[in-house]
Formats: sequence, structure tokens, C-alpha cells
Amino acid sequence: MSGPSNMSDWPTFSFIGIPGLEAAHMWISIPFCLLYLVALGGNVLLLLLVRAEQSLHEPQFYFLAMLALTDLGLSLSTMPSVLAIFWFDIHDIGLDACLTQMFFIHTLSSVESGVLVAMAFDRLVAICAPLNYSRILTHQTVVCLSGAAFIRGATLLAPLPFFLRTFPFCGANILSHSYCYYPDMLNLACGDVTISSVYGLVCVLCTFAVDAIFIVVSYVKILGTVMKLGIQDQNWKSLQTCACHLCTVLVFYLPLISLAVLHRYTQETSPLLYTTMSNAYLLMTPLLNPLVYSLKSRQIQAALSKRFGVQRVVAGE
Repeated sequence: MSGPSNMSDWPTFSFIGIPGLEAAHMWISIPFCLLYLVALGGNVLLLLLVRAEQSLHEPQFYFLAMLALTDLGLSLSTMPSVLAIFWFDIHDIGLDACLTQMFFIHTLSSVESGVLVAMAFDRLVAICAPLNYSRILTHQTVVCLSGAAFIRGATLLAPLPFFLRTFPFCGANILSHSYCYYPDMLNLACGDVTISSVYGLVCVLCTFAVDAIFIVVSYVKILGTVMKLGIQDQNWKSLQTCACHLCTVLVFYLPLISLAVLHRYTQETSPLLYTTMSNAYLLMTPLLNPLVYSLKSRQIQAALSKRFGVQRVVAGE
């Protein structure tokens, strides 16, 4: 089915904000604004530390910098629409702006998943083949893995906006999130969306599902290696270096899986639950990743102490 023939036919979409709490949006904006500031500041700080500190010029921290850069992109992609709702009571967004935001959100989410795989590979080599670590995890390898994550995400997800442009939209066009999300927009499209829906599912399987399987297999191999070498303090210390990464994986995948399940398998879910899960999906990851590494990584704590006089809190890695 063909899409709109001219610009005047292009639809606008409406964000619902937080259902039932419209009168309190201005007050709700205060914690949201603070959370965004913490997320932006924490990730910028990680980037500056990795760049400035020679001790952090290692593959695992280069991947951490890539993760922080991706989190910055995710925060900046959602912040305009979220704060526009709460600060200025602006709920409408045009088709082009919505498709652009949707593309960046999904692409950066895919990139983040790919970076988490690269970080799992880094830990796998460090623990299972420590003598070959410097030979395998070279600067060129780090660049290739990071570039592959970006290219995969951009290439696979580039068709999504074009799919949506081929459909007319009818009805109120009310989005159930505070940002543009592909399954949400697809539910509002008129016509046969089977091909677009299947392609979206293929993208999920080729990115998040494959990545999750690789991460699980990597940690099974890591655990097997540690157990085979015997339960010694040094072995458990090696295993504890994975704690930061495991926390990051859980923070990223749990809200993502929950949101996907809500969209695909529940029809009568409360709008408030949708909104809560969607905000957790794209806000908690950029917020918590810097905090996790600041609290659990000895190298990051040492860099903070050197630069800002911050005392170490937890003996992590």
C-alpha cells in the first residue's frame, strides 16, 4: 500500500507522557532532568578518564569508552521528546522527526548490544587465553569489533524508516512511549504490515538474540575454565573481573526483554506499565553503567582518585 503523496498528508504522532499523572508532569520533570544530567555527566566522565589516563589504555576500557559513547547517543536521542513532554507539554511530533529518532534509538541499542559482545570476548580471552591476550586484542581488533557493531546496527535497521513510510496511518496515532519505537509505530499503521513485522523480528534475532547467546556461551566457557583450574583466590579474582560486565549486561537486557514481551504478547497491559518499562529501557542503562564501573572497577576508582581525589569505595576488579 502506498504512503502519503505529499507533505500535507504526512501524519503527526502524539506521546502520552505518564498516564494519569498529567497534572504532575512539571514535578516529574525534575527527577527526569536530574537522571539525564547524571547519565550524561557519568558517561562523559568515563570518556575523559579513558582518554586521559594511560593506565586505562587497554582493550577492555576502550570498549567501555565505546559503551559510554553509545549511552550518550541514546540519552541525547530520547531527551528532547521526554523533556518536551514534561517541561513544555508538547506531545506532538512529525513523521520525519519520529522516524529519525526511532532510527537512532534502535541503531544505538543494536550497537550497544554488539559492544557488550565485544566486552564478553575481551573477558573470554583475558581469562581463557591470558598469554595470547595482547596478541589477539590489539588496537586494530578493538577498532574492527567496534566498527562491526556500528555497521551491523546501521545496515540492518536502515530499512525500518522506509518500511514505515510506505504505510498510511489512521486513527489518533497515539504512541505508548515518550519516544518513537518501531513496534509502537507499526501498530498504528494501516494495511498489511506482515513483511515489516517479520523484518523487525529478524533484526531482533540477528542482533540481540545472537548477541545474548554469544555472551552466555562466553561466560559458560569462562566459568568452566576457572573451575577447571581449581578454586583458588587468583581464579576467583579473575572471575570477579567479569562482575562489571555482567551487571551491564543485565541492566541492558532485562528491560529490553521485558519491553519486547509487553509489545508482542500482552494486549491489555496498563499504559502506565508500558511507560515505566520504556523509560527504564532507555534511561537506566546510560545512568547505571558509569555507576557500576565507578563502584566495581579498581582501575576506574584509581583514575578517579588520581584526578579528583575520590576515595575507593569497593575493591572490585
